[in-house]
Amino acid sequence: MAKQRGTALEESEKRKLSKQNLQKMGSIFRFLLPYKWVFILGLVFLLFSSLTLLTFPYVAGKLIDAAQGTEWIVSDINSIALILVGILAVQSIFSFFRVWLFALVSERSMRDIRLALYSRMVRLPMTFFDKRRTGELISRITSDVSLLQDTFSVTLAEFFRQIVTLIAGVAFLLFNTPKLTLFMLGTFPVLVLIAMVFGKFIRKLSKKTQDELAAANVIVEETLQSISTVKSFVGETYESLRYGKGLNSVVGVALRQAKYRGAFISFIIFALFGGIVAVMWYGASLVGSGDMSVGELVSFVLYTTFIGGSIAGLGDIYGQVQKAIGSSERVLEILEEEPEASGGDVAMEFQGKIDFKNIKFHYPTRPEVEVLKDLSFHVNPGEKVALAGHSGAGKSTIIQLLLRFYDIQEGSIAVDDKNIQNWDIQALRSRVGMVPQEVLLFGGSIRENIAYAKPDATEEEIILAAKKANAWQFISQFPEGLGTLVGERGVKLSGGQRQRVAIARAILKDPSILILDEATSSLDAESEALVQEALDELMKGRTTIIIAHRLATIRKVDRIYALKDGEIVESGNHQELLQKDEGFYANLVRLQFAEN
Repeated sequence: MAKQRGTALEESEKRKLSKQNLQKMGSIFRFLLPYKWVFILGLVFLLFSSLTLLTFPYVAGKLIDAAQGTEWIVSDINSIALILVGILAVQSIFSFFRVWLFALVSERSMRDIRLALYSRMVRLPMTFFDKRRTGELISRITSDVSLLQDTFSVTLAEFFRQIVTLIAGVAFLLFNTPKLTLFMLGTFPVLVLIAMVFGKFIRKLSKKTQDELAAANVIVEETLQSISTVKSFVGETYESLRYGKGLNSVVGVALRQAKYRGAFISFIIFALFGGIVAVMWYGASLVGSGDMSVGELVSFVLYTTFIGGSIAGLGDIYGQVQKAIGSSERVLEILEEEPEASGGDVAMEFQGKIDFKNIKFHYPTRPEVEVLKDLSFHVNPGEKVALAGHSGAGKSTIIQLLLRFYDIQEGSIAVDDKNIQNWDIQALRSRVGMVPQEVLLFGGSIRENIAYAKPDATEEEIILAAKKANAWQFISQFPEGLGTLVGERGVKLSGGQRQRVAIARAILKDPSILILDEATSSLDAESEALVQEALDELMKGRTTIIIAHRLATIRKVDRIYALKDGEIVESGNHQELLQKDEGFYANLVRLQFAEN
């Protein structure tokens, strides 16, 4: 199955460490620049902590030699033991500052990346969101950035620490015990090479297991999503067998993987300890011939452990960096997207005159479907106009174009005799108010939801807007009043209450142009009367466009535009259009009357 662009990065999906890929990751490092001095200080502490720790095996060897009567700077065992404790204490202090400074840099730079990502996302055009799933975008801001955070705070620090340990450790051994070091360096690379080849093969099998498990999980997801279909077709046994077959494939691959993993682990243990035996044997023969002391052999074994740990750690870091490159690719993909156009004319007052001329439009994601075909209409300042027609006729599209969510392919839209392209997009939207059919409130308080239109509004302004929207009567009955939490997407309020909060928000915005997406169509009679009264208050003196689903609510408007397949087929007021017996609008009214 082809991997969808923008989905979460799998554990097994890693990028090669090519120059181009490392450059991509390098672009993410620009977020580190404001904290570069803190980062450099962290590196200094890292260097000190690593070098301090590397003196430990040397002094430990001298402790053994001192026990056998060999002279050093201090020959007293207790003094050398105290030096070892001192080394550990100093190293601990360095380590603390290293960890704290790297955490400071990573937390702040990750905050900057998340903020940059989110700020860019909310400024991207609607076409971007048409192509992406919400879950994918949340994954960018959470999973991918978390992976980068690990890279910034842990992986980089570990990388530098392992490199310092490796270089300084080998240099120290070559200086101190050259014969044994050269013997070790001769045997070590062979083991590492075999381990790498084996490891790559096992990773491939591991990915195959993941793929098989994912395929089996798809069966579960599909079945549970359409459980009613499964039950109606009595498909329970079939689905169980299908899932069982999928699981058998998983078991088959997993057991094959376990077989090779077992062989790999056995080989590594044998080879690793075999290598240690060989080094110990050669070291013991050097001690026997007097070329080396017992303490030096102990130091050598400890250094070898440090170096072995570094090499193993570098393999892990390599994998982490590969995954981090994948994550940085995804993050940069969004950061490099073009935001909505900014700049243009800003007017303090809109008259609210609207002109659509010869509009042809199709959605960028569906170029083959022409939604609007040579559509023209106008709305004078202060007029109330309704758009009527079947579902899919293009009513909502007109509103999206007026708000400039999309740019048109042909024709022109003018607001106050000025092309919509020349208006500042923020200024234009700030003068257009909307009460949608399905109101989705934010999960905060009623106060926050109303004040969303005007964040600096006073308590008095919010209460006045709530009163005008017929919302104050129910808000004042709540124990917390305006502080009442509405729940996720406003679930704690009824449909009528949500609509009135949305109307209060629109009243507080005080727009010049008002859009009503048939705000009463899903309400009971009592709520509808209250909402309609609030809408009448809101429409006073404003240019209003009503998207009509129920034609009874648009009898009083100045003009009705009847839409069919993206074209205006009729226009006039309610009475004029009803007089056309065979007219499109009259037929719509008859159909609704018959349904009712």
